[in-house]
Amino acid sequence: MENLIKFFNNTVPLSETVISMMAGMFVCDELKKGAYFIKTGEYASEVAFLETGIVRAFYVNNEGKEYNKTFFSAPSIIGSYASLISKQKNNVAQQALTDCKIWKASFHEIEKVSEGNFEIERLRRMIAENYFLSNEKKELEMAMLDADKRYLIMQEEYPGIELRIPQYHIASYLGISPTQLSRIRKNRSL
Repeated sequence: MENLIKFFNNTVPLSETVISMMAGMFVCDELKKGAYFIKTGEYASEVAFLETGIVRAFYVNNEGKEYNKTFFSAPSIIGSYASLISKQKNNVAQQALTDCKIWKASFHEIEKVSEGNFEIERLRRMIAENYFLSNEKKELEMAMLDADKRYLIMQEEYPGIELRIPQYHIASYLGISPTQLSRIRKNRSL
């Protein structure tokens, strides 16, 4: 719980009253490697603080090929924000790539305590804005940078991830084949 409170306070400083209120809503849980936080086609009802581990957000095209949209590396917030706010089925699955420790909470409960609470509203807004900025940054990188530059950025943003997850997940995240990733890694080690 200490890391959850620290994450919130680093995002937006909160009063002791709000910290106590928020702490009461989150329950400790785990996601084993391979387990889903949310699957495609489900309705989202929870958000979680990822205290340890790595989760991927991915989608599957019509041919059944998976594409990793993003990685969530602790500390981070996970959950299908689009499904939560639209009340529609989720389109981007979230799956643990390592064993993970999470603190989950009902989004409905968070919405209820947010009503009229400036601190919680501000915290929610800041988390949503940071997520928006991160998504836009990734979209621009995919459109404007070559694979080698995207690989370097990924290494900076997710230090040590290559030692913790399979290379094909990294290749998918970068929008390249595993063979291309091998070439990039080989060229970088020369």
